[in-house]
Amino acid sequence: MNPPSARPLPAIAQRAQRLRTSAIHDLLQLANRADVVSLAGGLPDAASFPADALREASDRVLREQPHAALQYGPTEGIAPLREWVAAHLRAQGMDFTPAQVLITSGSQQGLDLLGKVLVDPGSRVVVERPSYLGALQAFALYAPEFVGIEADASGPLPEALAAALPGARMAYLQPRFSNPAGRSIAPARADALAALLRAADAWLVEDDPYGELWFDAPPAPGLIARDVPQGAHLGTFSKVLAPGLRLGWIAGPQGLIDKLVQAKQAADLHTASFNQMLVAEVLRAGVVERGLPVLRRIYRERRDAMLSALDANMPEGVAWTKPDGGLFVWVTLPPQLDAAALLPQAIACGVAYVPGDTFNVGAPARNTLRLSYSTVDAPTIRGAVARLAALIHETLHHEPALRSA
Repeated sequence: MNPPSARPLPAIAQRAQRLRTSAIHDLLQLANRADVVSLAGGLPDAASFPADALREASDRVLREQPHAALQYGPTEGIAPLREWVAAHLRAQGMDFTPAQVLITSGSQQGLDLLGKVLVDPGSRVVVERPSYLGALQAFALYAPEFVGIEADASGPLPEALAAALPGARMAYLQPRFSNPAGRSIAPARADALAALLRAADAWLVEDDPYGELWFDAPPAPGLIARDVPQGAHLGTFSKVLAPGLRLGWIAGPQGLIDKLVQAKQAADLHTASFNQMLVAEVLRAGVVERGLPVLRRIYRERRDAMLSALDANMPEGVAWTKPDGGLFVWVTLPPQLDAAALLPQAIACGVAYVPGDTFNVGAPARNTLRLSYSTVDAPTIRGAVARLAALIHETLHHEPALRSA
């Protein structure tokens, strides 16, 4: 039999044609080499995963409730987990009931569901600059008009939000220890932003994956807790327990949750029953509560190592954020440098990072980059930052080809 003749595949949807694998993504595959220290990824520290507690909880679930754990379940999520999330949010000043909580397959699925339910082609979606790349990718599939608003050390600028909100469908914000900037919204700034959002005919999507990873003191409540009734809150167990379990949540007004449940039914029917019951069991046993102080100590030590290394080694003209929690430091290079153009040289020096332009909509931000301290020990961080600083110093003085046009 002759092989079928080669011919073009049938057409795919126009929205799928907007999907891209970036050159940066391809380049960062090189960061998996043993001789490269990756300060690029935002993964939690794998050594902190409570494997023994999860193994014990797994045995209990399969011994005591095997049929329920291995059977289909409700799209909304199991009741004990939704009750825990509602109580957790009430403690932060958000008045959600268990019926207003949807358990998702990671908070990334929550972003996709919100895009499906809230975003039409051409809908205006307001995001801070810089913003979480996963959210930009999730929403982009639904063809919005992104509007980026500038921020300072206290958070998004109220005047920028006020100018962007008229006609907007949604504002996506991270109130605590944002990815990639490591920035939290200061209380007075949060009050001003909440007042603007209350008066607007736009949804607030509040994403809070890092809020429990504070170092010295708990952060102030977010925006929904400041009486923004049209707010949807996203959370996750990935950063405080284990990302491989793929468990997150959306909490929001009942009418929105009802539509999100319908969208999730079409997507995957429900989040894995066994994983939900496993997490409910470890929550009941206090595993997360006991583990959080350990996580905070690990990440605070690594944050301190990174900040001290930046301070000791970076040349004049380089600035960076000083996060009070989370996993990231945002670095701004002198304006003549291009972080993406510099990345191959950095990898050759044994250091990887994420160029900052990929986190931005609107005007380019080529002289920025994100560093993560989550998966690398303090001595290794210090050495990697010293090598990166030496490369930046050399580039400023001798490598014009790696500067921005």
